[in-house]
Amino acid sequence: MKPAQIEEMFRRFQAQNPDPRGELDYINPYTLLVAVVLSAQATDVSVNKATEPLFKIVQTPAQMLALGEERLRAYIRTIGLFNTKARNVIRLSQILVEQHGGQVPRDRAVLETLPGVGRKTANVVLNIAFAEPTIAVDTHIFRVGNRTGLAPGKTPREVEDRLEKVVPEAYKLHAHHWLILHGRYVCKALKPDCPRCLIEDLCQFKGKLLATGPAAPTPLKALKKKEKPAKAKGPAKTGRGKAKAGRKRAARAS
Repeated sequence: MKPAQIEEMFRRFQAQNPDPRGELDYINPYTLLVAVVLSAQATDVSVNKATEPLFKIVQTPAQMLALGEERLRAYIRTIGLFNTKARNVIRLSQILVEQHGGQVPRDRAVLETLPGVGRKTANVVLNIAFAEPTIAVDTHIFRVGNRTGLAPGKTPREVEDRLEKVVPEAYKLHAHHWLILHGRYVCKALKPDCPRCLIEDLCQFKGKLLATGPAAPTPLKALKKKEKPAKAKGPAKTGRGKAKAGRKRAARAS
């Protein structure tokens, strides 16, 4: 995708949604960190359902430690991998209390040392909590980057590095949200909704014509059958025909 196309792409995203927001519920940087850790391999909806009652009583690392791992598990048991996640949340909370004065550090390298926190989680926290122009590449952004031609890459890090280079500075702060929302609701994995795509004319996805136009023809291989064609049968004999055939057989027998 050319620079002018990329500029136009983000101009449209901004015009449509000037102030995009993430879909995880949180109260402060700490609760955001906890929510993002819990969201690994889980939907934002499922995380929000679990954290709504949790965040009514826990909003700081000290409060989380007072709650304890066993009680935390009860709150998040509907989320996948809840045992591991509960252990990580308690451990990272302890580190924040002991080493960072109970505050979430505004440093990616430090964030990545916390249990359950990788580069993607650190980027999300920096972007949302501290307004840093980071781009966290999840499965949606990875797909959009490759499918549209915006930022091709074989790994999330390759896509992230490419996005850092090609996204105009004026749009970097919200680029993460625009791309993830586009991937989640329009440029979906199994069935991209190309007819209502805001950037369909800019997108380099080769399959978009199949998504917007008539159904693709069945491949030739699918039409070929290994079995030999059945031999054609003549028309079924009527009652009169059967009687005539019977008289001929009787005549030959006599």
